[in-house]
Amino acid sequence: MDTKTIVLNVNGIEVIYNHVILVLKGVSLQVPEGGIVALLGGNGAGKTTTLRAISNLLAGERGAVTKGSIALRGECIENLSPADLVQRGVVQVMEGRHCFAHLTIEENLLTGGYTRKNKAEVARNLEKVYSYFPCLKSRRTAQAAYTSGGEQQMCAIGRALMTNPSLVLLDEPSMGLAPQIVEELFGIVKDLNQKEGVTFLLAEQNTHMALQCADYGYIMESGRVVMDGAAADLRSNEDVKEFYLGMGCGDAGGRKSFKDGKSYKRRKRWLA
Repeated sequence: MDTKTIVLNVNGIEVIYNHVILVLKGVSLQVPEGGIVALLGGNGAGKTTTLRAISNLLAGERGAVTKGSIALRGECIENLSPADLVQRGVVQVMEGRHCFAHLTIEENLLTGGYTRKNKAEVARNLEKVYSYFPCLKSRRTAQAAYTSGGEQQMCAIGRALMTNPSLVLLDEPSMGLAPQIVEELFGIVKDLNQKEGVTFLLAEQNTHMALQCADYGYIMESGRVVMDGAAADLRSNEDVKEFYLGMGCGDAGGRKSFKDGKSYKRRKRWLA
């Protein structure tokens, strides 16, 4: 991690569901001001739980942070409500998009500006969202239920941008989308970061696209961070290539199996 100001500092958190199920086991990560940090790993690794711990959305699923700390610009935020966090500039785009199906695209976007009192600022933000997602402007009167998955994901991100956030938590934005749409979305995320200064923490299974977009990455397995580093270093790492980028080859030219002895020992080393 570089020497930029740290916006978010997650320090050794544990999360338990239903008072008995330990899901996160000492997760630590940092997100610098103006950065894009990728949180990588397979399904069930703990990525979504980490984001929900940060945005304080665990209570609805009978989960709680039982150890560790989460700080936003040096302020502990574990006891703040999700609404308080939005006021402080932290907003989460949840996995599965969760657009209001019966509302139009524009109505969905305007719900993101509900807490903003200055109508002129809301109008400017709406036009800014449309400048990044021109397809939403052309579909602004369509009900969200009758738009494509890609348009709904853009709507969900646009709705988050209406809050004028400084830190966006993006949960699996590529899920269920065509590769061309995924590439377009990640390009917009990069533009928002570079042109608007929005900081992103991105949870993603699409390791290839995430590491192309991000500056830094953390890889999770079984509720733990097992590796972290600059995105370029992770892209060139042999373990990451083998297990997450599909670039490992066995003797016959195919992908290695986890049953392969060397690979198994390597994985055990990660989880030690």
